[in-house]
Amino acid sequence: MDAPVHQPILTRELLELLDLQPGARCIDATIDGGGHTAAVLASTAPDGAVLGIDRDPGLLTAVRGRLAEAVDAGRLHLASGNFRELTRIVTVRHFAPADAVIMDLGVSSYHFDVSGRGFSFMRDEPLDMRFDPDDPELETAADILRTRTVPELTAIFRDYGEERFALRIAKAVVACRDAQPLRTTAALLDVVTGALPPRIRWRAGRSAARVFQALRIAVNDELDAIADVLPQALSVLALGGRLAVLAFHSLEDRMVKQFFVAERQAGRVRVLTKRPLRPSEAEVAENPRAASAKLRVCERIV
Repeated sequence: MDAPVHQPILTRELLELLDLQPGARCIDATIDGGGHTAAVLASTAPDGAVLGIDRDPGLLTAVRGRLAEAVDAGRLHLASGNFRELTRIVTVRHFAPADAVIMDLGVSSYHFDVSGRGFSFMRDEPLDMRFDPDDPELETAADILRTRTVPELTAIFRDYGEERFALRIAKAVVACRDAQPLRTTAALLDVVTGALPPRIRWRAGRSAARVFQALRIAVNDELDAIADVLPQALSVLALGGRLAVLAFHSLEDRMVKQFFVAERQAGRVRVLTKRPLRPSEAEVAENPRAASAKLRVCERIV
């Protein structure tokens, strides 16, 4: 965790759209590796401040070390929690109103590459997938695979992963678990591969990626959390404050787009991105995980 584990995306475009001035106060609701926060602290120096929130205690520990100078100077405040509790966290920390709120949705490079919790099938790990491994209320991915019915698993794989062969895979999971529970990423990859029609098993990684994404979303209740946090994010902004959201798949981006449209029609915001901003070819070449990113920004006007 000493080296950066997550490369921030669209940082220059984000700062331009937020138009933060020295002394501004910003909430990074998904601080992750601290890349966006570091850029915000630099652009709001000497006395701007950031409240950084994350539900993964490991990430907060790493950021606390990486940005220790800002923490010691009182410019960076860190809070552990789910961003769906944004209003409560901000109230407890006396950090409202804010000039900007940033949300970088989805999964971190840290979770894929370092966490050991089964977010990727590229290595054999326990099927956990919880962003906060200390949360006793969260089921693991293995729990979901063990307890859900075929229709329930089909809905998860279809709705959250947009997987064409959701029913086939769900049936295979249930058939397999009757003999032996699915506890590891390698075991799940084998089941997904075997469930596909033989002619396309050579590209099983595509279906596996969608199934793993769907399970991660289900484990962490990500879409409901986004629905909960968006109105809260708007409410903690000062007039003229800006909300920036980075989404990485169509379900997330659709929710953000629909929220912005509804708030614009209600006369509460001005949308600053008629179309979502996408990373440049150069940025994607440097960081392939940026390829699906979409940035939307709006400004509170009442």
